Amino acid sequence: MDTRIALIGIIVDDLSSAEKINLILHEFGKYIVGRMGIPYREKGVSIISVVVDAPNDVISSLSGKLGMLRGVNTKTVYSKI
Repeated sequence: MDTRIALIGIIVDDLSSAEKINLILHEFGKYIVGRMGIPYREKGVSIISVVVDAPNDVISSLSGKLGMLRGVNTKTVYSKI
């Protein structure tokens, strides 16, 4: 199965969604290469970047599930390879 490398950028405006975000990321854990979270306390948001190596449909599913959460915005950037 062909996979792609992608970066999913996540901005969390509603910190009460953190537990749900972590559950979803755990569900897709076998595809995650790495992640970095930055709490921006002065603005009351958190920024998370997640690098995945997965088939297109898996990447879309992960990004879509995250983006449907309250106070969560996502954007996905795909590698050209």
